[in-house]
Amino acid sequence: MDFVSLFFPNYCLACSTSLVGGEETLCTRCIINLPKANYALEDNGIKDKLTGRLPIEYGLVFLKMKKGGVVQRMIHQMKYHHHPEIGVKLGKVFGKELIEKGLMNAFDIITPVPLHKTRLRMRGYNQSSKLAEGISYALGIPCDESLSIRKGKTKTQTRKSKADRWENVKDVFEVSNQQSIAGKRILLVDDVITTGATLEACGMHLIQSGCASLSVACLAEAQ
Repeated sequence: MDFVSLFFPNYCLACSTSLVGGEETLCTRCIINLPKANYALEDNGIKDKLTGRLPIEYGLVFLKMKKGGVVQRMIHQMKYHHHPEIGVKLGKVFGKELIEKGLMNAFDIITPVPLHKTRLRMRGYNQSSKLAEGISYALGIPCDESLSIRKGKTKTQTRKSKADRWENVKDVFEVSNQQSIAGKRILLVDDVITTGATLEACGMHLIQSGCASLSVACLAEAQ
């Protein structure tokens, strides 16, 4: 293995098959066969999940995530096996789909759900920031990961009930600079939506800080 392939593997990080010329990170077959959510813009499960909890313009989700499936494997690779490039790649593909839906000029700023500085230091990157980076590249809209701050460290949301998830995150976010948010159409990006508690807690701070509108985009919806 040469120096380049050490950091940029020449195999697909989803199915482990060899990549061919022009492919990077994920093979064309895996990208084509991704289990897309295919939600409509106005009537979809993400907006329904957040109705009455978080007033959003668009609720966007790219993929369906089933236990043991390819999407879960990719997300685990991205979060726990130091492959942030998966997030950037999937963010670019997600961004192209948003363009096809007519959302090329729907947002002013893209921002990820933040990690606490302790977890960020341990992981080395915020996986949601990598997704936001890819979406930003595709849409040509700036990404600012400093808009929201996670001021408290929380326990993992895995295996928590809906009520426990909300209690875990309800007071942990704050806005770093209200002037940078005021009057802006914001797209808030996260990796996985389960109950929506994290998006609700983070998004409400952005709304209360005076953004013109808030939309949310999640890579995957847990099934």
